[in-house]
Amino acid sequence: MVKFGVRKHKIMEKTDNEIEISQLKKEVGKLRLESNLRKSLSVQLTMQKKVADEAKAEAQAKTEQLEGISSKLSKYLSPQIHEQIFSGEQSAEIRSNRKKLTVFFSDIVGFTDISDELESEELTSLLNFYLNEMSEISLKYGGTIDKFIGDAIMVFFGDPDSAGIEEDAKLCVEMALEMLQKMDELRGYWGKNFSLKNDLEIRIGINTGFCTVGNFGSDNRLDYTAVGGAVNLASRLEHLALPGSAVVSEDTFMLVSQFFKFKPPEETDVKGFLRKIKHYGLDEQGSSKMSMLSMKGKGFDLTINQQLFSQKELEELKSSLAEINIKD
Repeated sequence: MVKFGVRKHKIMEKTDNEIEISQLKKEVGKLRLESNLRKSLSVQLTMQKKVADEAKAEAQAKTEQLEGISSKLSKYLSPQIHEQIFSGEQSAEIRSNRKKLTVFFSDIVGFTDISDELESEELTSLLNFYLNEMSEISLKYGGTIDKFIGDAIMVFFGDPDSAGIEEDAKLCVEMALEMLQKMDELRGYWGKNFSLKNDLEIRIGINTGFCTVGNFGSDNRLDYTAVGGAVNLASRLEHLALPGSAVVSEDTFMLVSQFFKFKPPEETDVKGFLRKIKHYGLDEQGSSKMSMLSMKGKGFDLTINQQLFSQKELEELKSSLAEINIKD
């Protein structure tokens, strides 16, 4: 009985040991599995991080590529149009609307003869320099540069942004004045740098009126521009202007006459228009922003063109102001 009990006890010990060993093996197996899972997870995380880094690098490269394309496109579009397209405000589809714009045209007097005199390299340098100088002035005043047609420039005010019909016209005339002044400053420059016998002179035409403005063209090629009779008249007025001068239409004159000095009106038959067109030459010498005096406050808005203000009118103004009862 004793031997049987001992054997039974040994068998039970062996069984317990086997169970313990079995449990230990299971624990080891779990630990190995956890270890393998952690290694696998670590590998996966490393791979995912690598993929994410590669995706980030690719996205950065695409962003830089798009910025490069955007920068290049900005050279072909007016800044206002470029900004609206890339902000999503302007869609690339055939669409237009009617707006009252002030349209500007200018060209170089005798450019055809100049083209015959200069070599193509010199002509290219001259034209690029001239257009760059004029473009900087245009952008300074917020004009939308529509296009360059050889030596001719078309700019309009009032779309896509407008400061108001009167202010748009005023900005356009101020721009024209600064362009004429710039050409005066460049006297002597053309001969020294481009072998020209005579200094360049430009002529300018400005008109205000309703135009159709927007995207024109086909499904594959669009051009953002303004068209209509008001645009045609601005172009015709430019051809009426004398070298080194600007001519504005009657519609523009009525909007800006209080800000600038003009020569007496003239009436001319203009191709494409049945009636005689009244136009005004801009007096460059008598027109200056320095001659304007503006005062605004609660209850008053006063603008005086000192060039056009006579002594008699000044006395009348003083008398009128003296009669005003100032309330406490």
